[in-house]
Amino acid sequence: MKRPLVLQGDLNEEIAAEFASQADLSVDCEMMGLNPWRDRLCVVQIMAERGSVALVQVDESAGAPRIKELFENTAINKIFHFARMDILYLQKRLNIDVQNIFCTKIASRLARTYTDRHGLKEVIRELTGEVIDKTNQSSDWGRAELTPDQIYYAADDVRYLFELKRKLSEILVREERMDLAERCFDFLRTRRDLDLGGFGLIFEH
Repeated sequence: MKRPLVLQGDLNEEIAAEFASQADLSVDCEMMGLNPWRDRLCVVQIMAERGSVALVQVDESAGAPRIKELFENTAINKIFHFARMDILYLQKRLNIDVQNIFCTKIASRLARTYTDRHGLKEVIRELTGEVIDKTNQSSDWGRAELTPDQIYYAADDVRYLFELKRKLSEILVREERMDLAERCFDFLRTRRDLDLGGFGLIFEH
């Protein structure tokens, strides 16, 4: 993996062009909390497999037009883990309507039905044999300068998603659940709009 690039506000022209040429990108977001009406979006991590890793410290008031163009490009698959939360924040905080989504958490829940452990750390451990450190998950992502540990953590959260997509897709195809997974991925944007509209509990009894 290349050394992560920490960028301010948005992608630069060179990295945006590199990312725009990819078929798949892995994506993650870091926030000040889990309430998009209160807590700001701080960092967006984007990686090209065997390419660059960008950690963008966003300025919500300025927007991020290059990230927006990239994420709304229907030709590029964006791989998330727990896409529901990330695309909710991207829409609410940066007005980005993410298109063409693959969520490794949904894929894991549909593929790995032999376990109830679908957190990123556990899925990575089983499918790749690697153990990642989640210590910095709950840290101050709104600080002006990210710590070396935060940079390492943020990069780790996207570097394994390509391999997870491949291995989970193999299981989904084998178990004849890929069509169901793809329909779930397509529904995520509707799920986001329900969350934004205050209908997050619409499917509860």
